[in-house]
Amino acid sequence: MNLVSSNRGHLDIEVVYDLVCPWCFLGARRLRRMLARRADILTTVRWRPFLLNPELGAGAGHRHEQAARRFGSEERMRRLHATMTELGRPEGIDFRFERIRRVPSSVDAHRLVRLAGQHGIADALVDGLFTAHFSEGADIGDHEVLARLGERYGLDQRTVLRFLATGLEVEAVHAENLRAHRLGINGVPCFVISGGGGIGSSHAIAGAQEPEVLGRLLDVALAEAMEF
Repeated sequence: MNLVSSNRGHLDIEVVYDLVCPWCFLGARRLRRMLARRADILTTVRWRPFLLNPELGAGAGHRHEQAARRFGSEERMRRLHATMTELGRPEGIDFRFERIRRVPSSVDAHRLVRLAGQHGIADALVDGLFTAHFSEGADIGDHEVLARLGERYGLDQRTVLRFLATGLEVEAVHAENLRAHRLGINGVPCFVISGGGGIGSSHAIAGAQEPEVLGRLLDVALAEAMEF
């Protein structure tokens, strides 16, 4: 998400997110919609990992077990899913929660996003990973699935498989997760907007905010960045 401007300031937008969080998918799509309206501003989006289920490690948890732990009951989970489905429609999201059989660890998917960032395709891949998990029920903890998704967005499938077989970027993902907690971020999505290059103050807001709310935060950060 890089929007070019010749006469306006530059803003960094950090999105603290997890790829198995439906609110993060909703928030990312709303951010995308807001930025599409603001072609007058140059922005750089940086994706910061947050692990909602760090205890899963490299494995996966059964959907029903996760429901009992996180929501208290499957009935409460169904009500939330119905709400998310309604909220997702205006953003072009087709939530298909019934297709999700297992909740995977998201560590390797976050690693893949970091690899994609080195090739300038992190934004597209993040959206693709969200769609694969929440609309297609794909296991985004599976290396073969991740390699196919990576290839869909421009990465070489064999390169992705070799990368995922190593420990590269694992420590970085966990370090980012720890950083978020140390900053007091206990829920996602969280959006942190600041002047590019660390200039000016940072402004943070949590939750899948409406585009208008994100736009107002963008204007506040931009006004402060332009003062420096």
